[in-house]
Amino acid sequence: MQFLKTLFWFLLAVVIAVFAVGNWTMVTINLWAGLRAEINLPLLLIITFLAGLFPTLLYHHAVKWRLRQKLSTAERAVADLRGASSTAPVPPSPATDTPAPAAIPAAVPPGGA
Repeated sequence: MQFLKTLFWFLLAVVIAVFAVGNWTMVTINLWAGLRAEINLPLLLIITFLAGLFPTLLYHHAVKWRLRQKLSTAERAVADLRGASSTAPVPPSPATDTPAPAAIPAAVPPGGA
């Protein structure tokens, strides 16, 4: 699998290099207030690609961090609940060796209830 990943990145680098060599021309960009900038086309494309990639990448990492925080909070809550249930007193089992004392009925006063 590592070989395929390396092959993919190598082929992508070759395609980018061939594109850059084939399109190495100067492009004029009209800026504000009548300013003009001349820049190579491959460099301009790399800059625009990175300008679109970085905000998306930052958003992705922020969402990933937030979800990890929520997951760790939920895992801590589950661990606390498991710990609380294991420390609760265990009721005695009904099958013990000593018999339970029989209930003694309350004395009824003479003359009725």
